Amino acid sequence: MQHVGVLEKSAMPSTIVDITNSVLHQDLFSCLEFLPLNCIDLLIIDPPYNLSKQYGKRSFGKMGNDEYVEWFDSWFSQILKCLKPTASVYVCSDWTTSSLIEPIIGKYLHIRNRITWEREKGRGAKANWKNCSEDIWFCTVSDDYYFDVEAVKLKKKVIAPYRVNGTPKDWDETKKGNFRLTHPSNLWTDISIPFWSMKENTDHPTQKSEKLLAKLILASSKEGDIILDPFMGSGSTCVVAKKLGRNYCGIEREAEYCQLAIKRLLNAELGATIQGIHDGYFWERNTNPVTK
Repeated sequence: MQHVGVLEKSAMPSTIVDITNSVLHQDLFSCLEFLPLNCIDLLIIDPPYNLSKQYGKRSFGKMGNDEYVEWFDSWFSQILKCLKPTASVYVCSDWTTSSLIEPIIGKYLHIRNRITWEREKGRGAKANWKNCSEDIWFCTVSDDYYFDVEAVKLKKKVIAPYRVNGTPKDWDETKKGNFRLTHPSNLWTDISIPFWSMKENTDHPTQKSEKLLAKLILASSKEGDIILDPFMGSGSTCVVAKKLGRNYCGIEREAEYCQLAIKRLLNAELGATIQGIHDGYFWERNTNPVTK
């Protein structure tokens, strides 16, 4: 049975039982050496990018490139010990940090791909291009890893329907329109960041969409697997893991966000809705956005 709880900073986890389906209110550095070994199936990392930003009552200050690389390596190299040999890892970054962290990731893991996510929203600039994309590095511990492409197919509108002898070729004709199922690429344009009218939206400044996390989780884990998010924030990774029948562990140093994550996890027991997924498929933006 899944449970929701907060381990105080003095309570250091040492077994898989201690961390399964838990929210750990701890600074990552304070619990790295106490995390259990070889137990995590999927690691999703959304660390602070090298930007000055306020997270609850604390802030993250922009560093020099060398300092950021040293900071990233100091915890990244340590957290990998809790992964199973068959585990997968996703690491989020922006354009300024992506090139900095690639050599570090490649030093410890097999880099399989770099996903570019067009998140739409971004601040304009008079003397530069507006930044509206982020990178997500897909990595594995070994060549033996799980990946289910059928679980993350994209349903797209057919712009120019092609027929052979009057029969639709590679697309379906329905009352709601013409659609084609496609395998997902490493360019994601079907996901927006959470905005004010979405139920999943919170006050966290860098919240990831549940739909985005569902893609990662469905592709790279099975039901019952354990997913770790060491920079949990408002708990989106844990919430989606729970909705999809996975186990989870989130680490977050801000008590405010831990409490928000617990509230969202409790609400997830009332329904497994993930906006943007329907009938087992991911839909384009503004097409058919809600499912249970």
